Amino acid sequence: QVQLAESGGGFVRAGEALTLSCEGSRNIFSIAIGGWYRQTPGNEREMVASITPTGYTNYTDSVKGRFTISKNNAGNTMFLQMNSLQPDDTGVYYCRAKVTFNYNNYWGQGTQVTVSS
Repeated sequence: QVQLAESGGGFVRAGEALTLSCEGSRNIFSIAIGGWYRQTPGNEREMVASITPTGYTNYTDSVKGRFTISKNNAGNTMFLQMNSLQPDDTGVYYCRAKVTFNYNNYWGQGTQVTVSS
């Protein structure tokens, strides 16, 4: 069973930065598409950024140029560097791993990011 654990959330002011980490068991991000999702009250979880096992990245338009998704060489930790944070970035951030060959899906428990204006 794969487990994912996010860390790094917090309370910041607009314009500041945070880095989220998602630590997974074994080398999950070497065999799974990793993703960061954001959820706000009353809304569905939305994809913020994703990274394939080969390192191809994708971002939602609102974070392009401000957020960077990456992973370590061991493939067990994924990161989200968030710069120039804005109040609209507030939400609970979840990491996800979707295994490419069997489509098994794993989620972390979420970490709160709050950006004040």
